[in-house]
This record gives sequence, C-alpha cells and structure tokens, in this order.
Amino acid sequence: MTAYLLYPMFLMVLLTFTVGFLTVRARFASVKDGDVKAKYYRLMSGQDVPEFITKTTRNFNNQFEIPTLFYVVCTLYISFGIESFLALVCAWLFVILRIVHSYIHLTYNHVMHRMLTFFAAFICVMVLWVNLLVQKI
Repeated sequence: MTAYLLYPMFLMVLLTFTVGFLTVRARFASVKDGDVKAKYYRLMSGQDVPEFITKTTRNFNNQFEIPTLFYVVCTLYISFGIESFLALVCAWLFVILRIVHSYIHLTYNHVMHRMLTFFAAFICVMVLWVNLLVQKI
C-alpha cells in the first residue's frame, strides 16, 4: 500500500511542530528575559533581536516552503495508488535531510553545511516529482 509514505510525512509534521515549539519558547523567553519587547512580535520589526530568535523564526518558516511540495507529491502518490521504492527512499531521505538541516540551522549554523543539506533535500523532492510523472505516463 502507498500509505507507507504517511510515515515520513508524519515525521515531517513532527519536525514542524518541534521547531514551532522551540520558536514559541524562544520568543516567550526573550520577552521574559527582557531581550525583546513584546511589541516587537506584532510586526516582527522595531528592534534588534537575539540570533536565536531569528534562527528559530526562519527555520520555522522554512518548514512551510519546500516541505509543502513534499506533502503534495506524497499525497499524490497515495491518491494515485502508486507504489515506488524510489519514492519511499527519497521521502525518507528528504525527511532525514530536513531534520539535519534544522539541527544545523538551530545549532552551529554553518552556511555551507546548511546549503548542502537543503540542496540534497531539494533534489529528493524533485526526484519524487519526476518519478511521479514517469509512473503516471
């Protein structure tokens, strides 16, 4: 059954919730510690903020960019009833790479490491889409 793609999709959802939780926690802590005024969060402007606030916010936003294409393509595999080992491998690899990307972004934030994991995950989604088209032709 193509429902096997639900597992990597669910893990991607968990990553999104985890990063979202970290983002909210960082924001509350920044206000509580007096690093950021609560008013800043109305428009996300008006003062300089600690690096971790920027990193968590940007990483959370990243979870709604390329991953959206991942959710759509996996849903199409399931809807069309297409079973593909290549799709399964690419889906899991995508999620693993996104976890690594988030870890890099939220910790030591080495730009080249982040870029490489982002690009590899991007390729995985592209392969998922091309494979889907090939399977449907």
